[in-house]
This record gives sequence, structure tokens and C-alpha cells, in this order.
Amino acid sequence: MPILKRLLFFLALIFMNFGLSLLAIKYIHNYQVLYGRLFANTQEIMGKSAKQLVLGESKGFSFRDSRIETLEKFLAKYNSDLYPYAARIVEVSDKHQFHYGLLPAIAMVESGLCRKIPADSYNCWGWGIYGKKVTRFASYDEAIEVVAAGIKRDYIDKGLVSLEQIMTKYNPANHNNWLGSVSFFFSTLD
Repeated sequence: MPILKRLLFFLALIFMNFGLSLLAIKYIHNYQVLYGRLFANTQEIMGKSAKQLVLGESKGFSFRDSRIETLEKFLAKYNSDLYPYAARIVEVSDKHQFHYGLLPAIAMVESGLCRKIPADSYNCWGWGIYGKKVTRFASYDEAIEVVAAGIKRDYIDKGLVSLEQIMTKYNPANHNNWLGSVSFFFSTLD
């Protein structure tokens, strides 16, 4: 009799463990289904929203791009006239397929983020300024677009993609440690 009781006890334990296992499997399955749906929804949102990858950054989301906030903080810190153009700088950088920090980093080194520019030029980048020759733009918006398109066309499309390579054409003499300064400000936005 004690053997029969023990056998029944072990069978009861086995059935109870089996039942608990089935219950656990059901909960795990439900958990997997729930997270599978969440993951699928995330992938669907990302698939619909993300247009392309630009230097490892996703763009095109319907929510506020954190790069804009980062750039706004950077521009506000230096009291730059470019502050209202942070979103435009990110948009144009994405359009021309380079990092959003490139334009502000160059502007910081060339003009102190627009604090020292030729009168009525909107030219914060030293773009086309040689001696007494000054390239002028009608607005910061125009300047951002023209300079970004020029960087894409004259640098990136010609294989000059690193800051070191860009410097060889943008400021070949590396006046005032242009490369080190641009690299420093670029890294604060990276």
C-alpha cells in the first residue's frame, strides 16, 4: 500500500507539473504573441517612416527628430542666428546625405556660428569668400541649401567624405587648426 500511495503521489506530481507546464507554455505563448505584435507594429512603423539611412542615422519619422533638439541646444548655447534653422539644417543634411553636424561645425569655425560674417551675406561658412570676394545669400535658408548642395557636389561626390579629406579642399592650409576645431564641434553633435 505505501508503494501504491507513493506511485499515486508521484503520478499526481507529474500531472500537476504537466498541467503547470502547459499553463506556463500558454502564458509564454501569449507573451510571445503580444511582443511579436508590438515588434511587428514597430517594424511596420519603421518600414513606413524610415526613408533611408544616412551615416547610421534613421530619418523620416513622424515624431520629432532628436537631432533637431540636439542641434537647437548647441545653437542656443552659442546664441547663434541659426537657431531657428535647426530643423532645416537636419533636413538639408539628410537630403544631401551627410551628417547633420557638418554644417554647424564648419559655421562655428568659420564665423562663430554667424557672429562674424560679412554684412548682409548670411554666409556663416566662409563659402566662396576669398580676399575681397564675398559670396552673398538672400537668407540663411538659401545659404544652408547652397552650401549643403556644394558640400555634396564638390566634396562628398568626389570622395572627400571624412573631415580630414574635406579639409584638404575646404581649408587646405588648415589655418587656425581648422580640422581640429571642426572635429571638436562635430563630435559634440555626433
